[in-house]
Amino acid sequence: MQEIFGYFLASLIGISLGLIGGGGSILTVPVLVYIMGVSPTLSTAYSLFIVGITALVGSLTYFQKKLISLKTAIVFSIPSFIAVFLVRKYVVPAIPKEIVQLGNFTLTRDILLMLIFAILMIFASVSMIKDKKKNNGNTDENQEPVFNFPLIFVEGLVVGAITGLVGAGGGFMIIPALVVFAKLPMKMAVGTSLLIIAAKSLIGFVGDVMNPELTIDWSLLLIFSLVATIGIFVGSYLSNFIPGAKLKKAFGWFVAVMGVYILLRELLK
Repeated sequence: MQEIFGYFLASLIGISLGLIGGGGSILTVPVLVYIMGVSPTLSTAYSLFIVGITALVGSLTYFQKKLISLKTAIVFSIPSFIAVFLVRKYVVPAIPKEIVQLGNFTLTRDILLMLIFAILMIFASVSMIKDKKKNNGNTDENQEPVFNFPLIFVEGLVVGAITGLVGAGGGFMIIPALVVFAKLPMKMAVGTSLLIIAAKSLIGFVGDVMNPELTIDWSLLLIFSLVATIGIFVGSYLSNFIPGAKLKKAFGWFVAVMGVYILLRELLK
């Protein structure tokens, strides 16, 4: 019964992605850990695959509408690819299973990853809750991209490292970077972000496949991914009837509550 509930939540993750264009993937790790019973380290690996597949499917619509800047995606992705692969291949396996003992509390690798993930959730929720300015000078759909190569390179490294560490797509960081540093219109930034997330997440997952410490349950992973992908199409359909702005803010508050819950749960174990 609990497993069925987990797959139901997977569909909601996909629906949220289809409705608001992002944010839902940040719930993938908590669902895998607390509902499906997967270890945090393995969950971050699973999340890379699930997020990668769902983002790839989500990017197809934007590609058909010519709302993806391939040049921007390449410029951003190269440092991101390098960072996410190296973190998954070398950094995560190198973190000790027991890091430090503080009285009766033992900080383990799994707890550390969940704490980092909870903090990331809270930051992501802020970006979803706060009102965006309707006109920030970057809304011209015909505007040509203008690249700030050093900042895009640094942003790609940072986002790739975070993705590799906790398995989150990082769209809430990528989209503002593309708007500010590459001067992309918002819709094109969203489409380009989905393509970047898909590529770097799946490349990061390759690093996990090469890790002999991880035993991947392909049955669970493929079913979860399929359900989430179906949810994207449902969400895209529902977006024609449900205003995304209000839904995004409500979802942001939910993510914030979940982030605080995970922090307290892991610290008070």
